[in-house]
Amino acid sequence: MQMVFGLVALTLGAAWATEPTWPGFRGPEANPAVPNGSLPEKWSKTENVEWAAEIPGRGWSSPIVYEHRVFLTTVVTEGKSKPPQMGTEYSNEYVAELVKQGLSEREVLERVTARDIELPKEVSLHYYLYCLDIRTGKTIWKEEFYSGQPPGGRHRKNSFASETPVTDGKLIYVYVANLGIYAYDMKGTLAWHTPLEPYPIYLDFGTGASPVLFGDRLLIVNDNEKQQFIAAFDTKTGKPLWRTNRHLAAKGDGPQQQSGWVTPFVWKNPQRTEVVTVGPGVAVSYDGAGKELWRLSGMAATPIPSPFAYEGLLYVNGGRGKPLFAIRPGAAGDLTPGDDGKVSEFVAWSQPHGGTYLPTEVAYDGALYSLSETGILSRFDAKTGKPTYRTRIDAGGAFTSSPWAYNGNVFCLSEEGKTFVIAAGEKFQLVRVNALDEMAQATPAIVGDRLLLRTESRLYSIRNSE
Repeated sequence: MQMVFGLVALTLGAAWATEPTWPGFRGPEANPAVPNGSLPEKWSKTENVEWAAEIPGRGWSSPIVYEHRVFLTTVVTEGKSKPPQMGTEYSNEYVAELVKQGLSEREVLERVTARDIELPKEVSLHYYLYCLDIRTGKTIWKEEFYSGQPPGGRHRKNSFASETPVTDGKLIYVYVANLGIYAYDMKGTLAWHTPLEPYPIYLDFGTGASPVLFGDRLLIVNDNEKQQFIAAFDTKTGKPLWRTNRHLAAKGDGPQQQSGWVTPFVWKNPQRTEVVTVGPGVAVSYDGAGKELWRLSGMAATPIPSPFAYEGLLYVNGGRGKPLFAIRPGAAGDLTPGDDGKVSEFVAWSQPHGGTYLPTEVAYDGALYSLSETGILSRFDAKTGKPTYRTRIDAGGAFTSSPWAYNGNVFCLSEEGKTFVIAAGEKFQLVRVNALDEMAQATPAIVGDRLLLRTESRLYSIRNSE
């Protein structure tokens, strides 16, 4: 009997030591797809819910996990806050309505700002970092890292806590672009804080690009209306290590804004490790010291989806109406196709209109599944870019969260809190719809046999009950 208990203890100890982690935005590979396992495929507000934790305030950041701790940011507003609205066209529709009424450009901007933008002078905020127990959902600790008026505003579609933290297992790094960086240890003690200048964002839309780790360096990209840059900070002290300014904008007749919301990607490939970024109009890759390696024009003016790698290729989403690119390792210089149509040898393939506005595509089982903000799902062969289908999964639905995949299925979470479960494969097949009946914009975390899914007011641990 003692031997049996000893073996059980050893087994549990080994399992605990190898507790899976989800260290940052979109997971350890920046591609939320995992091998088959005992993960849930069906849930509701009551079915297969291990726990549901109430999270005060609002934040569209994703949960991250280290061992048995879940970390999450949120912002609580004193008094009223402008509520989020589903979809992406309501501000544009309001503009069109006001223009029809004969209002001047200044009057239109004032009206839209009053209805859809929350300005710093209008609110007083409390920013929190939560630490929850992954087994129970109970709060282990919470720390307020800033209070007062925010340095910048937000579009009501956005939140004041949209950047996802990142952890190396020693510290949790919380980045809010117009506030700075805060590093907490696992017990909730502030290790260091590096303030950053509050750069203006286009029309006060708010911020959203998350930080990433590159060894003992924390990297951020800040594309704004004053001075765009990428920078590295020492993870132990928060001291700046290097900063590279950049000047990017999309070509065209539209507004030449310089703001962006793309999380950078650290690409470890056989040739080298590089940092891939997507800014307004241009994707740029840097080495570990901030020196440019290559660039590729043709991105949207308002970039949001993140780059990532899968089976040897880098995928760069150009944004709504723009191409989806697959890049080979080892690139240098300008990869932009010339006027003669000649394509660089490092561009494996491109799909002219494969880009999306809000969600980032997921790579799974040899294919890319790309989701538009209006619910159109497209499947491409990951190696060749060949399209296999394009279909709408929900008439009238709106999508911000990026799709994820496991157990032979692709999951698409709508802003209404409905998760559409689609069978992976060359033929579109809707398996089921799982409803939580609350607005959702955050991309979930996949940890062991749990799915951590954030809605506007709760964090759910979805887990097979048996």
